[in-house]
Amino acid sequence: MPAWRDVVFGPWRAVPVLGVTQILAWGALFYPPVLTVPLIAADRGWSAAFSMGGFSLGLLMAGLVSPRIGAAIDRHGGHRVMPFGSLTGAIGLIALAHVDRPLAYLAVWALIGAAMAASLYDPAFATLGRIFGARARPAITALTLAGGFASTVSWPVTHLLIDAIGWRGTYLVYAVLLAGVAAPLHAFALPRARAEPEPPARAAAGAPATAVLPAKGLAFALVATAFAAYAFVPSGLAAHLLAIFQRFGLEPGTAVAIGALFGPSQVAARLIEFLFARNVHPLDIARFAVCVLVLAFLGLAALGLSVTVAALFAVMFGAANGLITIARGTVPLALFGASGYGRLIGRIAGPFLVIQAVAPLVLAFVAERQSDTAALAVTAAFAVVALVCLALIRRPQPRS
Repeated sequence: MPAWRDVVFGPWRAVPVLGVTQILAWGALFYPPVLTVPLIAADRGWSAAFSMGGFSLGLLMAGLVSPRIGAAIDRHGGHRVMPFGSLTGAIGLIALAHVDRPLAYLAVWALIGAAMAASLYDPAFATLGRIFGARARPAITALTLAGGFASTVSWPVTHLLIDAIGWRGTYLVYAVLLAGVAAPLHAFALPRARAEPEPPARAAAGAPATAVLPAKGLAFALVATAFAAYAFVPSGLAAHLLAIFQRFGLEPGTAVAIGALFGPSQVAARLIEFLFARNVHPLDIARFAVCVLVLAFLGLAALGLSVTVAALFAVMFGAANGLITIARGTVPLALFGASGYGRLIGRIAGPFLVIQAVAPLVLAFVAERQSDTAALAVTAAFAVVALVCLALIRRPQPRS
């Protein structure tokens, strides 16, 4: 555990700073659309599909610009790049509250997508990688503990704000928080320090030097494919799982209560990883997490849907997602090293965000044209692809 001086004055200050800004960024940019988009559609007279398509376009834009954001953090640091993400997000939310033409609406979501690429987990991981270098894993895990509460905070707060001041007022409040709180914290509170490169060998200390894989070729393709395939699961299920549970016969209140198990489960899994699994290789953590997810789907298929099975599925899904969020930051660091880590994270984030954008649309199509069972089977297939890719990755061997 870091000393308190490091948390207040040293590099570990980055973790509480980014913890606050991650809750603000996720809560302002990513989570509200599930509550606000139906209201936008009703106000503007647009279809629900078109209105939610703006959010999907934002995620596509985030995937396109993420590699550039990561490279910029490598060169200039998160304290110079992430403030622009917060300010761009604030501008986008203000515009979103005022646009009333379809093309302008889509353009605003593209702007918000660029803000997400410079505000959410991937730039935060890149920032921690630049500050801590190869020793960033504990900081990344600690950050995800704070970020895990974003949905827990955002949805109730968004609901209350919508009731009090409407969806436009809600977005204006979030714009003020991004510009007045998140941007200054990024600009003035994030450490400027950059980790020194690891020495090439440690023979004098009696420890082998750490080998890394080249960030290209088969190994990189497997890592990027694994996380992109996994992205389909939380994105698709976040949009459709509760509705699927209800169509299988669960009461709406019961389905919502079961869905509420997801957040605490992912936070609990991250806490367990932080306390007890620090010496387990991140690749093994990722494999274990996806195995848990695949077993959750198998349980649904074998036992059928009941309240107990649905609750168990939500807990296993939440735990798996909590661990995979950590692995997105730690697996590339462990396999490919700290050099160019920001750009590496951005390259992996690109396909991840693209799949995340299209997953809800694909699952909606499958559920409508086939069945909810088919939609769950497609989602499970993506989890299996992720597991196969992770299983095929071979760790670099320490050099003597």
